[in-house]
Amino acid sequence: MDNLSATLSRSLIYSFQDYNNSVQDLSQTLTEAQFWHNPYSYGNSFGHLVLHLTGNLNHFIGTHIADTGYVRQRELEFTDPNHYPKQETLLRLQEAVDMVVVTLEGQDSSSWTAPYAVGNIKDTRLDAFLRTLAHFHHHLGQMIYLVRELSASKYGELT
Repeated sequence: MDNLSATLSRSLIYSFQDYNNSVQDLSQTLTEAQFWHNPYSYGNSFGHLVLHLTGNLNHFIGTHIADTGYVRQRELEFTDPNHYPKQETLLRLQEAVDMVVVTLEGQDSSSWTAPYAVGNIKDTRLDAFLRTLAHFHHHLGQMIYLVRELSASKYGELT
């Protein structure tokens, strides 16, 4: 791996792991009920956002770069009525991030510019990693807001 590839991999790995660590830390302040509670008539619960991030990484990186064979059920990421245990849900996200890390470690100077096409998205592998990282960051911001809202006294006693 050349220096630029190694630098790109390290930087992206750091960010994916950092965002995942933030999700894991934020979730520890929530009860099981709060994890799945959506305090709004719109948007998603913290738990459903975790399912969505897990599905997004497994689909766009796992299926289309790492060839994991993952089959996405995107609608369930937002509507799954099964409220899985918080730690199990977070472990699935951790496993998805671990898969992304291994995939990033396998990139070299030629793979960054390899064509990447999913649906109407047509760019390079580097673009795919950057897009999924930006997507992760976007939802992390929503999670921060949800934790602040859920820690307010009116939601503090969910069971």
